[in-house]
This record gives sequence, structure tokens and C-alpha cells, in this order.
Amino acid sequence: MGYIPNTPRDKIEMLEALGLESFEELLKNAVPKNLLRKEPIGLDEGLSEYEAFSEAAALAGSCAESMSFANFMGAGAYDHFIPAAVHHISGRPEFETAYTPYQAEVSQGTLQAIFEYQSLICRLTGMEVANASMYDGPSALAESLLLAVSQTDLNRIIIAPGLNPFYLEVLRTYTKPTGIELVICDSKDGQIDCDSLAGLIDNETAAVVVQNPNFFGCIEDGFAIQKTIAKTRAILIVVSDPISLGMLTPPGEYGADIVVAEGQALGNPLGYGGPYLGVFAAKEKFLRMMPGRIIGASTDDEGTRGFVMTMQTREQHIRREKATSNICTNQALCALNATVYLSLIGEDGLKEIAGQCYDKSHYMANKLLELPGVSPVYNSPFFKEFIVRLPVEAKEISKRMALEGFLAGVPLSIFDTERPFEMLVAVTEKRSKREIDQYIDVLRELLAD
Repeated sequence: MGYIPNTPRDKIEMLEALGLESFEELLKNAVPKNLLRKEPIGLDEGLSEYEAFSEAAALAGSCAESMSFANFMGAGAYDHFIPAAVHHISGRPEFETAYTPYQAEVSQGTLQAIFEYQSLICRLTGMEVANASMYDGPSALAESLLLAVSQTDLNRIIIAPGLNPFYLEVLRTYTKPTGIELVICDSKDGQIDCDSLAGLIDNETAAVVVQNPNFFGCIEDGFAIQKTIAKTRAILIVVSDPISLGMLTPPGEYGADIVVAEGQALGNPLGYGGPYLGVFAAKEKFLRMMPGRIIGASTDDEGTRGFVMTMQTREQHIRREKATSNICTNQALCALNATVYLSLIGEDGLKEIAGQCYDKSHYMANKLLELPGVSPVYNSPFFKEFIVRLPVEAKEISKRMALEGFLAGVPLSIFDTERPFEMLVAVTEKRSKREIDQYIDVLRELLAD
């Protein structure tokens, strides 16, 4: 049934017919006073949206043979809370069925949503321009390498050791036929070793790629990295966690030339690897070489503001072999989720979420280190992920913890067989103190067996 709103004039006429002056006055007389309850109902304190959903899920779970998991896994995909309004808004038919907005005159809503997305990403990353999203985080990073090589006419890329291994595999796939050389820098306590970087970088280097916070969870010193490469021609490419930017310095403020990210954490659910969206932002000087669509605001001949597709430099149907990219999707619906999410939580909300991730992850790390045989792998500052070394193989602990309702973390032996005892643990704002304490208690029992 459709919702038909009353106009202000309709409301005035109805109130006049009832002999009332305001809507509040109508409510006062809606229920006879003798039917009103005089004693307080005795309700519990109010719950947040997430707490209410969690309690409802717990009640439903008690009535059925099912198990829910407390998720402490990360490594590039994170269990952040998504307000119900995000999917309600982005699931509206005019968004869900929208096609590529080639005809601006009939696509103003879609174009405006994309324009707002670009604006939010620029503000979040501290960059000057952003495109209308890309396929996912790894492909966005690969495209940034191609841009750096085309801009500098150089083919040597230095990669920080903390780059997500999945991203590195995508880079190798992209660059294999191009002759681009990928050089992995040394690490120091989980961060890039700036002395090693200084020894590797020269005027033949096209770009330096740094993930911050990195795959190990450690926070990199962006200012020190920029200082190290400042006197070279190298372009600084930063792979960022969007949620961390509620707390950490935006890459644009420490001199990043290009910022890419996986936008899954911004209102998109975990979904067996996707669909997600690739965030791509840069300095304005790279505008004409950026892949993807860029939406701009303009005015018509009557001065009315409108939105247009300003640039789409990558499309094969326009430039064929000269196209800047052949990944022809901008993940508009996922970008819309990100736009709605950021609009709903706002600047203060993002700071609160980032702060909770930081505080809860540090609380859990300290609790884990109290267990016998558990030790830290790195002592560098971290945001919401960290690595611990266990006294038994991490894969075995992961399997046994799952039987108790915990996705305990990501065993690093998946990526490096020489690290069988190390576990990467992620803690988002969704994890409660109760879940963390239960995790510690279960792990303590398993380690004692």
C-alpha cells in the first residue's frame, strides 16, 4: 500500500474541522484519561539498533537448532555493523534497477548519488578527486599502478611488505604481461623499513605502494615514508582502511598521490568475497588519467543545478585500445550503500566506530597476552587487527574455536607455511566485551588441554 502524505494545507483543514489548533493537541485527546496507565511500565533501558537485533537473534536462536558465530576474522573483509536504513534506502527500485546513467536528463537521482559518493570519498581520504568507484580494492590498486607507470614512463614499483597477499597476487596478474617490475621492501617490526626503502628507491622508480594500516594490522608512519621518497619522481600510493580514517590522519595530509581502498566496510555486508567496491581517489593532476566514471555538478541555461557524467576515460566503446582500463563496472549499488552509510553515521559516528575498534582490539590483545604461551608478534601500534603467536598451530585452534561459536581469526599459515603458530585477529565495533571475554575463556581451556 502506498504512502500518501498530507500537505501542510491538508493538515490545517483537518485541524480546523476538528476544532483544534495543533497536531499535539489532537494527540492529547486521542486516548481517554481513564484508560491511561498511571504506574511506570518498568521497561529495561533502551537498546541501540545493533543490540536490539542481537537480542532478537538470540531469542530466535533459543527456539531453533542454530549457531551464530562471533566473528574475529579480518584480512581485508570486516564484520562491521550496517544500519538497517542502508539497505532499505539503497534497495529502493529506482536505485536497485538503475542502469549506467548515460542519459543525464533521466538519471539525475543516480548521478547525484554518485556525485555525493565522490564528495564523501574525497573528504574521507583528504584527496582532491575521486571516481565513481571500481570493481574492488585489489583491482583499484592494480589500476593505480598502471596510472603511475603511464604518468612516469617508468616500470619499477616498490611494494611495502605489509601489503595484503591477495592484493599482491592481483598485482602480479595485472603486471605480468606489461614488463612492470615489482620489488618488495624489507620490514621492521611489522612496518616498512624506511632505511630499506631509501636504499631501493631512485629516480627510476614509478611508485611506492604502502598499505596503512597494513595487512598485519600495524599502523605505518605515512609522514616518514613520504619524507623518504620526497626527492624522487615516485608516486606514493596508499591502500587505506576507510574505517580507520575516523581516527588516523587521512593519506592526503601526508602527501599521498593516489589512495585506494576496499569499500566493503562502508555499509556492504560480508558475502563470500563480494560484490564489493574499489575506492579510487587522487590528486587533481591525475584526473584525466584516472580510470572509471567521474560525475560533475553543473547548471543548465536557466541556472538550475544538475549532474552530468563529466568523464569516463576508461571505456572501450569510446577509446577502444586507448582506454585506461577494461574493468567495466563501477559497482554503483555498492557505492550507493557506502554513500548512505557515511551519510547516516556522519563524522562523529565514524570517529565513534573507529574509536571502538581501536579500544576493543587493544583490550582483547592485552587479554590474549595474559594466556600462557601466547605472545605478540609485533610491538608496533595497531588499529583493529593484530597478530599473536600461539603455543599450538593456529589452524587447529581455529577449527576448535569454530565448534564453540567463534571465528577466531585468520591463521597466517594460509599465506606463509613458515608461520604455523600465528593468528591474525580483527576486532570491530560489533564485538562486545562479553564476546571477547568468552573467547578468552574458551581459548584458555583449549590451550590447557
